Amino acid sequence: MARKSLHPVQDKLLNLLRNQTEEQLTIRELQEAIGASSTSVVAHHLQQLERKGFIRRNPYNPRDYQIIDDGPEPAVVTLNVYGLASCGPAGSILDGNPIDRIPIAARLLAFSPIEAFMVRAKGRSMEPTIHDGDLVIAKRTFEFKDGKVYVCVNDEESLIKRVRIDGDRVILESVNREFAPFVAAPDFRVEGEVRSIISRKV
Repeated sequence: MARKSLHPVQDKLLNLLRNQTEEQLTIRELQEAIGASSTSVVAHHLQQLERKGFIRRNPYNPRDYQIIDDGPEPAVVTLNVYGLASCGPAGSILDGNPIDRIPIAARLLAFSPIEAFMVRAKGRSMEPTIHDGDLVIAKRTFEFKDGKVYVCVNDEESLIKRVRIDGDRVILESVNREFAPFVAAPDFRVEGEVRSIISRKV
């Protein structure tokens, strides 16, 4: 769809979003930047930009979006990086602000970039597969399967663990055998399936 079909506010928003890919703005900040009368006006025009195919937004994080240019998907996409930190009751890793934004080749994902996020690993429990400081690429999901590795929340703590299903229990395992497996807490939930690792080691 040609840009001439855009409402002037949408055109202004698209230019602003394109210029702010490294430091994405909140709805309130977008409102102030374009002089809109309310945040609901901004939300409406963002929805229209998405409907018309100019942007793709992450349904789990309104500050996470990809600009869609004419033609195929971009060769390079920029992903939000989150730290593994305490989340609080019912909290999510993705609730907080990203600690970084890193461009990567889209071909490394093998799934839609809008479903992707990254976390910086912490600790030794997943060695030698994942080392402290490694960047972990995950695909956003709420579901889990036996034997796969997930970014998850357990007892209000963000973790990367292999999930095992034992009857009606969920067991969280480390790769490093120095760390014993343990039963998941009642608040256990997954945030994303680990799909790729970018090692900090060269």
